[in-house]
Amino acid sequence: MADTMPRVGAAIARQQIEVILEAWGMSPGQVAASADILIDSDLKGIDSHGISMLMFYDQLYRAGQIDMKASARIVRETATTALIDGNAAMGHPTSRMAMELAIEKALACDMGAVSVFNSQHFGAAGYYAEMAAERGLIALVSCSTRLATVVPTFGAEPMLGTNPFAFATPAGRHPPVILDMSTSVVASNKVKVYALQGKPLPPGWALDANGNPLTDSAEAYRLLFERLGGGLAPLGGDGKTLGGHKGYGLGLFAQILGSTLGGGSFSPVRNRTQKSDEPDNIGHFFLAMNPAAFRPIEEYHADLDAVIDALRESQPADPAQPVLIPGDPERLTRAARSAEGIPMPDSLREKIREVAKAAGAPFLLAV
Repeated sequence: MADTMPRVGAAIARQQIEVILEAWGMSPGQVAASADILIDSDLKGIDSHGISMLMFYDQLYRAGQIDMKASARIVRETATTALIDGNAAMGHPTSRMAMELAIEKALACDMGAVSVFNSQHFGAAGYYAEMAAERGLIALVSCSTRLATVVPTFGAEPMLGTNPFAFATPAGRHPPVILDMSTSVVASNKVKVYALQGKPLPPGWALDANGNPLTDSAEAYRLLFERLGGGLAPLGGDGKTLGGHKGYGLGLFAQILGSTLGGGSFSPVRNRTQKSDEPDNIGHFFLAMNPAAFRPIEEYHADLDAVIDALRESQPADPAQPVLIPGDPERLTRAARSAEGIPMPDSLREKIREVAKAAGAPFLLAV
């Protein structure tokens, strides 16, 4: 069946993001950084973290939970570490600043670790890990989330966020290896994408308020984002038979590293006292390290290339689908969407039209 979904060129989609952010009062530098990161997600096929996030940011802006004119500042620093106050600004420019600082420290001292508190949603974690890999460094990125949507193993109510981890490393002959993953079976915003497209959820992604499997994407979206009960399963699903306790543990450590370490919030605790116009105090963590500190870089690259070669040459289950390396699907999708445009359902474009109108910005996504 042919794909008939309308497509929008990346340049136009990026311009749409920019004019809305500008109308909200963001500075030119912050607009550029945010648009870079959001459109990168759409080009890579991470539709849950791209232009569709404008509806959520509009909600934060209207509620007074995000300060579009603020900028982050360093509040504590050593040769290898730093703590940044995000000042409740957009998480994208704050996080790019933090990763750039971690990179600078790693290039100077072989290790750089930067923690951020009082921030907001920062998009796809893999973007920041890839920044380090492009500079020849290994990276680890984690963060907390504003909503508790994931039910812990043996639990009956959502307590953790989707709390992602991202890792990246440069190779030699090959592109960087980049792993960006939520610690739940699926990201909350992926449920939003399915709801916008009117598609049922795969079994095992979501649970209703009684702990039963839920495949109605519209109902799952309503339960998750209106905090009405139910939630997402941790990575691995059933803690008794499928290793869900491992996903639960990973999600907990993403919370500890990404938020607790620097003074960010934990949603179930924050929700007890948070007022409707108070920021969410999201936390992020960025680690960069220099592989050349451990061994000659040429040897590291050669050995990693050999690992990648062996994986690519391994026997596939389906001859039509070779074994891929983390980062391959995003690179393939980016190439296709750069040429063909970014798929955008009518429902999404209509919601962005409403956001643009409310902001006093032009709507540019007419197909």
